[in-house]
Amino acid sequence: MVMSVFASMGAHAALFSDDEARTAILELRQRVEAQKLAGEAIERRLSEENVSLRRSLLDLQNQIETLRAEQARMRGQAEQFTRELAESQRRHAALSQAMDDRLRSMEPQKISLDGREFVANPAEKREFDAALAVFRSGDFAGAQAAFLDFAKRYPKSGYQASVLFWLGNAQYATRDYKEAVANFRSMLTQAPDHARAPEAMLSIANCQIELKDARAARRTLEEVIRLYPQSEAAQAAKERLAKFR
Repeated sequence: MVMSVFASMGAHAALFSDDEARTAILELRQRVEAQKLAGEAIERRLSEENVSLRRSLLDLQNQIETLRAEQARMRGQAEQFTRELAESQRRHAALSQAMDDRLRSMEPQKISLDGREFVANPAEKREFDAALAVFRSGDFAGAQAAFLDFAKRYPKSGYQASVLFWLGNAQYATRDYKEAVANFRSMLTQAPDHARAPEAMLSIANCQIELKDARAARRTLEEVIRLYPQSEAAQAAKERLAKFR
């Protein structure tokens, strides 16, 4: 009887242990399944986050490339602007220089001629130099016309005394002795201290000799010696006076 009770109790205990084991196994399976599902969920979330991250990285890379392209474009524009600015500054400098040169070419300038200093505008200087070049070329008739025109155009010019001197020489060369004397005298009246005054007076004497007025020529030669004793013209005058004796 006792033995049957113990047997019955052992069987019941064994049955109870199997149920608990099954329950434990089920719970374990459930936990494993839950963990598996949770792991899968985490994997999906990580996968989605990875895809999102990749998209974000791709967008960022695209933005970077766009920024680089924009930066390159802006750098190109800046370089172009720098080149255009440099070219504009160069043109401006060239125009300013040309304008300055033009203004300077129109401004009166200081002239030093035959020991005299005066101010003349560029046109005066060009025309006087041109007339003198005609004289020196041997075209004495052309020089007369040029110097006469200059004297009319610039009656108060600082060149006037020199113009009369060279005009007289051009007239002497063409044997217009009376007009030459008149212009030499006008020069001496205007500028008796002119560096070429002794030459002008000696030229008057030469014209008087050509006009066969020996008495007037003698007086003029004596005046050269008296007024300009240290000049080369005075020495020439002495030599000519010796021929009169």
